[in-house]
Amino acid sequence: MKAKSKQIAAIFCIVLLVLLYIATLVISLLDFPGSDRLFAACILATIGLPILLWVYIWLYGKITGKRTLADPSSPKDTSEETDTKA
Repeated sequence: MKAKSKQIAAIFCIVLLVLLYIATLVISLLDFPGSDRLFAACILATIGLPILLWVYIWLYGKITGKRTLADPSSPKDTSEETDTKA
């Protein structure tokens, strides 16, 4: 089974986030010169990485012309969802 580029990016992002969580925990427990700046960088990356992944998926959809999960739903899309649920 061939993995799509979006799937690869999502798996890569998950691995990076787990590593960032572990690094943040370890850095918070240790006290060495510069640990405060490294801790702040880990927190910033934990917030920024999912945002960058969302932007990547959104741009991929815009470039290829395909609808992705990152696309905001339009009023037309939400009315179709409520019609099918009723």
